Parts: sequence; C-alpha cells; structure tokens
Amino acid sequence: MKLYYCEAPPEKVLLWEELYAEFTREMQQRIALDKLRDSTWARYQQALDAFKTFLAEQGVCELRLMDRPFIESYKVWRRARILKKKFSRGAGSLALDAAILHRLFALAVENGMIEKNPVRMEGRPGDNPERGAQPFSGNELNRLRAEAGADLLIFLVLRWTGLRGSDAVKLTWREVSFESKEIERITQKRRKKVVLPINVELLFALEAEHARRKPQPGDKVLTNPATNRPLTRPGLYRRVQAVRKRAGVGDAHPHRFRDTLAVDMLSRGASPYDVAKVLADTIETVERHYAPFTKELRERVRRIMENGEGLEKTDCTKIAQSNSTDGRIQ
Repeated sequence: MKLYYCEAPPEKVLLWEELYAEFTREMQQRIALDKLRDSTWARYQQALDAFKTFLAEQGVCELRLMDRPFIESYKVWRRARILKKKFSRGAGSLALDAAILHRLFALAVENGMIEKNPVRMEGRPGDNPERGAQPFSGNELNRLRAEAGADLLIFLVLRWTGLRGSDAVKLTWREVSFESKEIERITQKRRKKVVLPINVELLFALEAEHARRKPQPGDKVLTNPATNRPLTRPGLYRRVQAVRKRAGVGDAHPHRFRDTLAVDMLSRGASPYDVAKVLADTIETVERHYAPFTKELRERVRRIMENGEGLEKTDCTKIAQSNSTDGRIQ
C-alpha cells in the first residue's frame, strides 16, 4: 500500500502595496459617500508617504515584518524628521500619524491580512497639553501687519476670521455680505455653517479689493499678488512665510492666526461658546486647546482678581478700619 503525502500550499506573502491599495479604495468610497473630506484624505496620504519612505529605507515590504517593534522604530524615525523641520510645530503630529497608521492596519486585521494591529496609539491627535494654542503676540501681529505689503488682505482675512487655510483659500465673494457685514460659509472640515461678523479693518480691505477687481460672486476672495490667480493652500503657506521673513517673526503659519483669534477673543471676555461658534468648532475643543492658560489669559485673570471687586470687598474695608484703630480698643 502506497502512502501519498500532500504538501501544504505555501503561505501567500502579503505586501504593503496590497494593503495600501485596499485602504485607498475604502477611503475613496467614503469620499464618494460624503463621509470623508478630500483634505482629510490628503493628510492621510502625507502620513502614509512618510511611512512608505521608511519602508524603502529599511527594505521592508512584507506585512508580516511590520510588527510592533518595527512600528515603534518608525515612530522614533518619524519624530526625528518632524523635529528637523525648520519651522516645525513640534512632534505633535506624531499622534495623528500613529492614528492614521492604526486605522490602516485595522483594515488589514478586518480583511484577515494580519492577526493583530501592530500600531500603538500615541494619545489623542491634537491633544498635546505642552503645546496647546500658539497665538501671536501683539508685537508680532504689528510687525506682520507692517510688513504685509501686497499680502495685507491675506493677513487680514486670516487675522480676523480664524478660518482654516483650506477655507480661507476657497472663500468666495458670494459668501461675503457687505450689507450685513458678515461672512457666511460652510466649513470644509466639519461641514458646519459659520457666520462671522466682519471686523472694521477687514471690511475696509474687502471693500477696496472688491472695487479694484470687480469680481464675480463665485470668484475667490484671496489671490496670489504675484500672479492674480486664485490662491492655493500651498501658496497661502508660502505667502505667510514670506511675510514672516520680512517681519522677522520666528514661526508663522496660517493656523497660528486661528489660535490668535481664539485666544484674543477669550482674553477680551468672550465665552468658550462664543469662540466655538466663530471657529465652527466644539466647546470641548476650545476648552481643551485654546482655554488653557496662555500668558494673555493669565493677564486677564490677574486684571479680574485685582479690580477691587469680589467677595472680600466689604471684609477688606472692615479689616482696614480695624487696623486703623489698633491700640485704641478699650
């Protein structure tokens, strides 16, 4: 009697390219269903491009080799690259990169490509208490305004609206009402309607620009002064950097203007609810990211504590009167 032995088929080697392709298909489906913004997918791709660069440097392409120690070594590599950037906002984006990778490998687990997600989260993205808001100082704002030149409208839109860069470059004249002196827009990130009162300084600049260009309602408000073409998101960053260099300000990027407006409003007495409505954000985000004590907010609290009012006003008067009669009490 002959015995026949059948060899088990070789285990299929699953590659990074297969997982990336599957993840891309899922994200594109979510975009089609309006469950994901194009800008969010673009941010995902930035994180995944960095990971692909690391894979190429390490010569790794098989998913089975991407275990937890390998991912942790990537985080060390990634953090070093973030901190090397000349105008880096710190390693805060590492938490977001880790969250994106975690979501990617969660798809691999769901599809049976790997057994366990190798990515350990690095806290909640954007939840970095050591960094928090990064508002410009009054002196920095004055220097930026003085050196804005042809970029003055860009400066003023960012300064007085707090719009994210993606919303600032897509703002159209249809969304600017000179009659009500308001800007009304559906934000790209959260799809929330925001109605912004137009600051007087910004209003004058918008009226002058509208009179000069005589634009159509659908035209973009911000243009590149060098080309007169609609400003792009990368172009906005470059224009802000150019103003920063002229003004001699150490770090400046579009999102710092959002931080500045939020902290400025809080320091003037606005509530977290007011700031959340202006930024089309949540009260929780405002309290977590903008309300922690910056120098401006500490000074506001100091003024409140030293204004002579409060629970101890009457008691202090009595204490002063008592002190003045010391030694004369029968």
